[in-house]
Order: sequence, then structure tokens, then C-alpha cells
Amino acid sequence: QVQLVESGGGSVQAGGSLRLSCVASGSIFVINAMGWYRQTPGKDRELVAVLTSGGSSNYADSVKGRFTISGDNAENTVYLQMTSLQPEDTAVYYCKADHVTDGGARNHYWGRGTQVTVSS
Repeated sequence: QVQLVESGGGSVQAGGSLRLSCVASGSIFVINAMGWYRQTPGKDRELVAVLTSGGSSNYADSVKGRFTISGDNAENTVYLQMTSLQPEDTAVYYCKADHVTDGGARNHYWGRGTQVTVSS
């Protein structure tokens, strides 16, 4: 099992910044990618940004130019620097890890989420 713990959420005013962190621990063999998703009540969870172990990143169009994902493979950690936050960024942000076991099995794990609230 792999456990993910997020931190760094909170409340800010529009135009402000927050930095989210996510640390993976447990029975880790290989993590291929880590990313951030977000969800608001009544809506599906959506991709915000993902970072592969090779350093490739992908962002939702709505956050391009405002959010930056980074990570530390050795520490199994991923960060999300969020700037120019807007009320529509308000959501619960979840960390996800795509993991491969030593037997080649692929699975993914989710953190419990951290609330981000942006007021106008």
C-alpha cells in the first residue's frame, strides 16, 4: 500500500497564491507519475496537473500559466504552486500517484484531499 498525504491548502483572496505539497510513503516500488486533481460538489474530479518521473508535465487549460507542478523523485513528493488564484479555483485538491509494483502491477492511489478556498 502507498499512502499520500497532502498539505498546504487554505483560504486566500483572489489574486493570491498557495503551495500544495504531497508526500507518498509506504510500500513504494516505482511511482511513474504524481499529479493533482480537484473536485467541487456535484462535479466530477478533474485533472489539474500531472508530472511524470521523467519530468514531463501536463496542465488543464484553465490553470496554464498560473499553476506550476514540480516534484522530487527521491523524496516521492510533488508540489503545486498556485498563483493568481481565482474563486473558480475553489475546490478540494487531491493528490494521485501512479504506482508500479515489483511484479509489474499498475495501480493508483489517492490522498484524502486538501481544501482550497478563494474569495473574491
